[in-house]
Amino acid sequence: MATYILVHGAWHGGWCWHRVAARLQRFAHLVTAPDLPSLGRDRTPTKEVTLAQCTDHIAALVQSAAEPVVLVGHSRGGIVLSEVAERIPAQIRTLVFVTAFLLESGRSVGDAAAEDTESLVVPDALLFDDERHSVSLREEAVREIFYGECSDEDVMLARSLLTAEPRALLGTPVHTSAARFGSVPRIYIECTRDRAITLRAQRRMQAALPCRERITLDTDHSPFFSRAEELSDVLLRL
Repeated sequence: MATYILVHGAWHGGWCWHRVAARLQRFAHLVTAPDLPSLGRDRTPTKEVTLAQCTDHIAALVQSAAEPVVLVGHSRGGIVLSEVAERIPAQIRTLVFVTAFLLESGRSVGDAAAEDTESLVVPDALLFDDERHSVSLREEAVREIFYGECSDEDVMLARSLLTAEPRALLGTPVHTSAARFGSVPRIYIECTRDRAITLRAQRRMQAALPCRERITLDTDHSPFFSRAEELSDVLLRL
């Protein structure tokens, strides 16, 4: 039996992992898919949210586990993985980046996104709220960006549950070291049809911070919907 903590990406919540979490639990593993502050069902105001606060939230879950965990992060969730691994590396068995931001120290999601010129996450697709310090996606852009290989039912569900993203999570650099973050084994699951974080961008991050293993899924940005069984099988193998 293993312990998995599944960290969602921008605009999403723990709900996006429901199929993967259920499959892992069927094999008697312990699984937690929390909502980060202000996302999912959490009602923390977006302007109060920081990367450090998200790190605290996930680190507390890791520390409460009875054994080192498999920490899985999707998309923007990758920066939370990096920060948690820097803080408590001995309590993490493996880091799994699922088409996620795997960033060198000193870089932010915004830095990496600006270099991904083929991504569909462009200013025209975004709605900025300066009062709430948040950014949202235009509803008509959601499917093409995130869910190109997903069913109509999954897209409808996602549209009803997506919430505004705290802008601080996109602009705050990660701070990691080879001695701490670098000591934790990491695996990268890349998605070849991703239009939010393109394959070229995923490969660029892997080249900068090589992983123990690369696993390729021929799908969009949301394999927890479009390839849930395949993604679950990969995590079970770990």
